Amino acid sequence: MPDAIDAIAEIFSWIGFGLGILLAVVALIMRLADGTWVRTQGVVDDGPHGRLVRWFDDHAGGVGSAYLTHEQEHRIGASQTAEIYVRPGRPDRMRLTAGSPAVRAVTLLAAGLLALGVIALATSLILLFVRG
Repeated sequence: MPDAIDAIAEIFSWIGFGLGILLAVVALIMRLADGTWVRTQGVVDDGPHGRLVRWFDDHAGGVGSAYLTHEQEHRIGASQTAEIYVRPGRPDRMRLTAGSPAVRAVTLLAAGLLALGVIALATSLILLFVRG
């Protein structure tokens, strides 16, 4: 039985560190590809195809606008203004969070796998010293 525990701990440490590092690199690439988002104030208005958010784009010098998704409409509610994040120079890109949810999910998964690797490595080392 102790050999099985050692094998399982080693397998989990390899999987945790290997996939954790790989996903951390993927999360970094995703973060870089996501680009810069700037916080601004948007005005919510009713448009012909749903609720519409408009904002002034200080970088491109114009007015940006984007339709709200169902989830964004639910989050904003009946408010006439909202704090939004926009891509500088892109008059049609807007979101309600500073960071991308996809990047956040991959980062959390990478952190969880790295934690699994650390726990498995610590378990393996503790068992090594306990057995002598």
